[in-house]
Amino acid sequence: MLHPNPPAAFACRPEESRGRDFPEPESPTRSCFQRDRDRIVHAGAFRRLKYKTQVFVYHEGDYYRTRLTHSIEVAQIARSISRALGLNEDLAEAMGLAHDLGHTCFGHAGEDALKAAMAPYSGFDHNEQTFRVLTLLERRYAEFDGLNLTWETLEGIVKHNGPLIGPHARLKEGGEAVPPTVAAYCRDKHDLEIATFASAEAQVAALSDDIAYNNHDIDDGLRAGLFAIDDLRDLPLVGPVLAEVEARYPKLEEGRLIHETIRRLIDHMVTDLLDETRRRIAEAKPDSAAAVRHLPGPLVAFSDEMRQNDRALRRFLFARMYRHYKVNRMTTKARRVVHELFEHYLARPDCLPDEWQVQARDLPEAERARLVADYIAGMTDRYALDEHAKNFDIRVKNA
Repeated sequence: MLHPNPPAAFACRPEESRGRDFPEPESPTRSCFQRDRDRIVHAGAFRRLKYKTQVFVYHEGDYYRTRLTHSIEVAQIARSISRALGLNEDLAEAMGLAHDLGHTCFGHAGEDALKAAMAPYSGFDHNEQTFRVLTLLERRYAEFDGLNLTWETLEGIVKHNGPLIGPHARLKEGGEAVPPTVAAYCRDKHDLEIATFASAEAQVAALSDDIAYNNHDIDDGLRAGLFAIDDLRDLPLVGPVLAEVEARYPKLEEGRLIHETIRRLIDHMVTDLLDETRRRIAEAKPDSAAAVRHLPGPLVAFSDEMRQNDRALRRFLFARMYRHYKVNRMTTKARRVVHELFEHYLARPDCLPDEWQVQARDLPEAERARLVADYIAGMTDRYALDEHAKNFDIRVKNA
C-alpha cells in the first residue's frame, strides 16, 4: 500500500501543530504545513538557489544541478518516502525545499571561505544560515521578519541531523553545539527542544538529501567527464546495478544507461530506507510524534549494509569528483572571491548597497561582520562575480 490511510500514529498532524511565533488565522484551504511549503517556494532565498552552485558554478553548463534543482529532487524523494510511511508529506516536502536556503554562493567553497572569515566572530554554518533566512532575513511580510513558519518545520530544519545537545548530539567539530541564532531563538521565542530527535518527517528529509546528492553527483560527474562509467564497476551497489542495466539493455546508449542506472540506485536506496525504518517502527512502536522525538536513536535510517555502501560512494566522489583538479581550480577562485568581498565590505561598509549600509551604521565590528556574512551568503554565483568585478576591477562600470 503506497498511501496508508489513516496516517501513521507517529506522524505530525497539522491540527496538533505548536503554532507560529506570530499567531495568524488558519487558511480555509490549506493546512499549516502546506502554507509553510508555499511560503518557502515564494521566498526570495528559494529563487536565488537557481544560480547557486551544487558542485559546478552556474556558467560551467546548463545541465548540471544547482541548489534549486537539488532541493526539488530532495523534496520529491522526501514526499514519496513520507507517503509510503504514512507521514505528513507536506511537512517533509517543506523541509526538503528549505534545507539549503542558507548555502552560500559557490557551494562548499563559498561556505569554507565564509567560515574562515567569520572564525573570529562566532563562525558561520550553512544550517544556521538557513535558520537565519527563515526567521530573520526574509523581509517580505508586513507583521514579521522571516517566514513565520510552524514550530514543526523550524524544529526539523534545526535538528534534521539529530539533537544539538545531550547524550545523542553530534557535536560540531571546532564549534559550538548550538549555533548562536538557534540558541537565542530557543531562549527568547520558542523552545525547539534541541536535546531530542526531530520528527520522523524531518528525519526522512535529511536522508532524502543523502539519496539525492549521492545519485545526482554520479550523474553530473559522469556527464562532466570527471570519471567514466568503467570507474563505477567496482563500487558496491553501484557496480551491480550498472551490470543489471547493461544485461537487460546490452546496446543502450550512454545517456540512457546513466539515467537507468541512477533511477535504479535511487529505488534501491529508498527501498532499503523503507525496510529498515519499518523494522525500527515495529521494534520501537512509537504512538505519537512526541514519542519519535524521545527515542534513544533515529527512527528513520538505512540498513548497516546501505550505510557502508553510502560511505564507499562518498569516498569515491570525494576523491574523483570533489577533489578533481578541474573542480579544485574553480573552488580556489571561488574562495578568493568570497574572502576578498568579505574583507572589503567589513572594512568599507559604505560600499554595501544602501539598505545594507543603513543596517551596518554604527554596528560593533562583530555585528557588522555578521551582517556582511548575511549579505554575502545570500548572493548567487553570478551576483558575487559581478560584485567582485565592480569592487575590484576599475575597468568595470558600476550600474
